[in-house]
Amino acid sequence: MSERVNIENKQSAPVDGKLAEAKAEAALPALGPKEMLRWAWTQLTSMRTALFLLLLLAVAAVPGSLFPQRPANPSVVTQYIKDNPDYGKLLDSLQLYDVYSSAWFSAIYLLLFISLIGCVVPRAIAHYKAMRSQPPRTPKRLSRLPEYGTMVIPAGAGLPASDAIHSAAGLLKKRGYRVEVRDDDGARPSLGAERGFLKEVGNLVFHTSLIGVLVSVAAGGLFGYSGQRILVEGDTFVNTLVGYDQFNPGTNFQSSQLQPYSVQLDKFDITFDRESEGKFGQPIDFSAAVTTKENPDSPARQEILKVNDPITLGGTSIYLTGNGYAPVVTIRDGAGNVAMQGPVVAKLQGDNYYSSVVIKVPDARPDQLGFAGFFLPTAFVTDEGVSFSGDPELFNPQLTLNSYYGDLGLDDGAPQNVFELDVQDLTPLNARNLDAGGITLTPGTSYTLPDGKGTISFDGVKRYIGVDIHHNPGQLYALIFALLAVAGLILSLYVNRRRVWVRTGTHEDGRTMVEYGLLARGEDHRLAAEAAALRKLLADEWQLDPEQAATTSSPTTPAGPTGPEKDQ
Repeated sequence: MSERVNIENKQSAPVDGKLAEAKAEAALPALGPKEMLRWAWTQLTSMRTALFLLLLLAVAAVPGSLFPQRPANPSVVTQYIKDNPDYGKLLDSLQLYDVYSSAWFSAIYLLLFISLIGCVVPRAIAHYKAMRSQPPRTPKRLSRLPEYGTMVIPAGAGLPASDAIHSAAGLLKKRGYRVEVRDDDGARPSLGAERGFLKEVGNLVFHTSLIGVLVSVAAGGLFGYSGQRILVEGDTFVNTLVGYDQFNPGTNFQSSQLQPYSVQLDKFDITFDRESEGKFGQPIDFSAAVTTKENPDSPARQEILKVNDPITLGGTSIYLTGNGYAPVVTIRDGAGNVAMQGPVVAKLQGDNYYSSVVIKVPDARPDQLGFAGFFLPTAFVTDEGVSFSGDPELFNPQLTLNSYYGDLGLDDGAPQNVFELDVQDLTPLNARNLDAGGITLTPGTSYTLPDGKGTISFDGVKRYIGVDIHHNPGQLYALIFALLAVAGLILSLYVNRRRVWVRTGTHEDGRTMVEYGLLARGEDHRLAAEAAALRKLLADEWQLDPEQAATTSSPTTPAGPTGPEKDQ
């Protein structure tokens, strides 16, 4: 036994040695720069990579909703970094406050764009060639197809094999098939038919539309802009940079893109609920009457601006987003000169249009003046002396203020919130806890400030609206491409790619024997119904009785999509 093992070991030793030498001599082909680029391009333009990049783009957009974004509100980002000193600057270095313009988000976006183009272009070329090519040649054994049947045309029908195949070709053409008749098959002419090319067209339209959506969104981000403006009744907004309260330009925005249209707020009306229990006093309708001009030389037009019903001017959409009251005040300084006059926007703070008011008067002399308080459309006072608004309408308007004097900090150029007054470095003149008390004004009344600092008068109340102005040159195209993508997806889902072959032959007794087979590309649960419909059409065309048109059973083990092509 041991001798036998030794003999086998000696016989296998040379073989193992030769194998080891062959492995040592074998060398893997080295990939040069050209081959590496080709491999990288193949990986990038695969559909799997495109889907992965699309998912990655959606994930990369999540931080944009978790952290404040600098283009939308720079002051909020600055305050966020101050409130979170531990990781605030780290997030800023990662560009998480500028997600949609960051280098990493742009890289994903660009790679997805290239990947989709690399997927669609070769696929479109291949489909174009397939549409221009003839249907595949008739398989030798049609019985291996998933749907198969035979028919018999009696000898007395006077329909030879060649006429039968041409008759079948005409029926298939009417049914939308692209047909090729093969008469050069001796005594057994045949035809090949194919339809369902719209399925691949739908796929191409879907992916091309995705590219179109990406381009449209990118164009909107590059050349679009948005801004906000508060308009008091009687004010006019002109579409220039200085006309905006807040402006967010696109990456490649140029001021020459602004068309100098104008919008004047003539009147703003609000309808309040006066009937429903639990909703009494709530606004139910907003309507702003405006006068618009496309340019300074164009005629004025009267339009109505409502919520969710914007007006369009100069390629921009103007939306109604907010409203409130603007008390009209006149402030004179210690020298008796008018230091400030006009409406002051009151910021909504609570129910029934309870609003905060801040007035800054940097032109007052000898000292700058500041006022902070609240405005009540319908003022009520509790037994404890607390004022509140009992109704949103102007039934009893009241302006309650505290006054201050000192340096407002506006001369050093530092930006300030117009709705906030920093009183840290100011000296109070009027307040509830001071001897002079607070300032309470009703329309038509005035108050003289202590220490000869001036006077303030409450002249009346106007309404104001807040508008959002958006210009997105790619918005319409994005909608069109999105609709095309949906249409392409529907085509790809509901259109089936099918092939039909029919072969005829003449029996010894003169009968014409017909066999046919159907094959679908991919899953097609309606293939059997299509086979039955074709059989009925042929039977009606050839006037066959039910026995002659009896269905031959399909094979118990049908061939796959590539089965017949192996026999070609």
